[in-house]
Amino acid sequence: MKVKRAGLLTKIVVLALLIGLSIALLDLRSRLEDAQAQKAALTAQVDAQTQVNADLSDAVENSDDPKRQQDIARDSLGLVLPGEKILRITE
Repeated sequence: MKVKRAGLLTKIVVLALLIGLSIALLDLRSRLEDAQAQKAALTAQVDAQTQVNADLSDAVENSDDPKRQQDIARDSLGLVLPGEKILRITE
């Protein structure tokens, strides 16, 4: 039984294919890592926006609450109840 040895050209072609596949695999790996990082960032952004949406929904549902309206008037508009005094500390 004769075994035919691979020629030099065949070895060069196989080596070139292996190098090409290795480069493609490394490129694919870096693209996968970038995609995973982007997915993590987007997931965090979705979680943050979900929290904002929940807060806004709560604000809409409780917009008739007198205590909430009073807090908004105090914080946003600087209003006070009659008889209350505002104390401002300056340096």
